Amino acid sequence: MYVVILAGGSGTRFWPLSRKAHPKQLMSVFGGKSMLQRTVERVIPLNPKRILVVTNHLQADETRRQLECLRGIRIDVIEEPMGRNTAPAISLVATLIARHDPEAVMAVLPADHYIADEDAFCAALQRGREPAMNGWLVTFGILPDRPETGYGYIEADRNLRGDGPYPVKRFVEKPDAATAAEYLTAGGFYWNSGMFMWRADVILDRIANYMPDLARAFAGIAFDADIWEPADLAPQIEAVYAMVPGQSIDYGVMEKADNVLVLPASFGWSDVGSWSALPGLIAPDDDGTVRLAGETVISVDSNGCVVRGEKLVALVGVRDLVVVDTPDALMVCTRDGAQDVRKIVEELERRGLKQYL
Repeated sequence: MYVVILAGGSGTRFWPLSRKAHPKQLMSVFGGKSMLQRTVERVIPLNPKRILVVTNHLQADETRRQLECLRGIRIDVIEEPMGRNTAPAISLVATLIARHDPEAVMAVLPADHYIADEDAFCAALQRGREPAMNGWLVTFGILPDRPETGYGYIEADRNLRGDGPYPVKRFVEKPDAATAAEYLTAGGFYWNSGMFMWRADVILDRIANYMPDLARAFAGIAFDADIWEPADLAPQIEAVYAMVPGQSIDYGVMEKADNVLVLPASFGWSDVGSWSALPGLIAPDDDGTVRLAGETVISVDSNGCVVRGEKLVALVGVRDLVVVDTPDALMVCTRDGAQDVRKIVEELERRGLKQYL
């Protein structure tokens, strides 16, 4: 198995702690190691043939630095010249792998997810290997435990017996609260984790079928299949990325293909999409406040807040706020509004305030 880790995101919803050169996956959200380091260590028990980390060129040096501690494991860091979403990144890596090992199975994992039960996670990937080897596009669906509106859903065709994997009926966009509650009651709906497994030649064939322009662009990359030095391909990769549009693999391929399976999984998962996700992942204090990395917080008649500060933070008479203090920026929002923190980044870009990005 090859393991591909997608680590090029910008983490805008974790601003102001997350910046372009040091986004969420390179942060120590839970203390200790970064999310990227945890993701790489999580797959080591699978004994992967090779680990490939795809990241943005702005983050490449820090990515390599963080992975230096994992000696004895072959990890290639592949730089994208610009962000183009997941379809180009997967096309690039599948092209590299297929030149060496066309029928190789690829596990594709985001670098910034939280996994509570790592043994169950590895077991799920092992279960996905056989259907992937047999030509299926396998996506991992998380068993929902609440009517969540922040995730996309996958509806499975559960007419088959057993515990999956099941054929996919459809992918569903993030629902409203009433619809999410209906999904939970009905069963057969799973959270879309954004984790996949397939053979390199199979995903390239489907990309050629549903995204032919993207396939043609990457098919033109020339290199010696007996040599594996992704850094030598930088000029060609840059030329391809300059001509291809950004698009997700979900929209470009998975929602259209007829050979997609969803493998139900339950291993304590979160995409850690915003500051508001942390109360479910980090034990709060008696007043329900989550304090990150040992910050000094004084809370008076306050409840349910998330606080990350460079200095003493005092809360008086407030509820369900997110307070993030860094040397050059202070961000305050409600927990319900944490998904919209990315709008601050968009406004900073509009105003040309690059020093805060």
